[in-house]
Amino acid sequence: MRSDIKNNVRIKLEIIKVGGLSVKYIIQYSLASILLFFSTFAAWYEGSAIRENPWEWKYTAFFSKKFNGWIANSSDISQLDHFIYAAKFNPIYPILMILSLSYILILSGYLLLKNDTNKMSIFLLSFGVIHVLLGIMVSDSPTIGGKYFTFTFLTIGIISLVLSFLKVMKRNGKYGNLNLLH
Repeated sequence: MRSDIKNNVRIKLEIIKVGGLSVKYIIQYSLASILLFFSTFAAWYEGSAIRENPWEWKYTAFFSKKFNGWIANSSDISQLDHFIYAAKFNPIYPILMILSLSYILILSGYLLLKNDTNKMSIFLLSFGVIHVLLGIMVSDSPTIGGKYFTFTFLTIGIISLVLSFLKVMKRNGKYGNLNLLH
């Protein structure tokens, strides 16, 4: 009797759809978006410390140099440079930004491509390769943020590559019934 009630509730939750999306996906998008918004604001705030460290302007104010040509005082610092500074010296919030954005992209890819295993495998492969390349690009950074970003990008990339490989193996009938990737 109790399992029948659970099944009825589960079926009703899956039936509820808003704009073509079921509630479980709306909740995932909402939580990931809230995390992205919160971590973006926190990273911007943490990175505002660049305005108080003129000796870092030469190495960190990339966008300010592109937009202004030179930096004479703290008012010349671009808001985008706050994120670079935070990523270099206070990387927790920028990493949360990367994780939540990656989750949103993977979830979107899954929802758009779940019926086409070939395209889903290519999407995961491309996503993995891009993240591995980003990890390699920042791997020579001497800052603590560079080390954490290298680890984060490489981890996301390797997980995506493994998922792509498992999708292909499941499609080809290897490994039997692989319920992890349904």
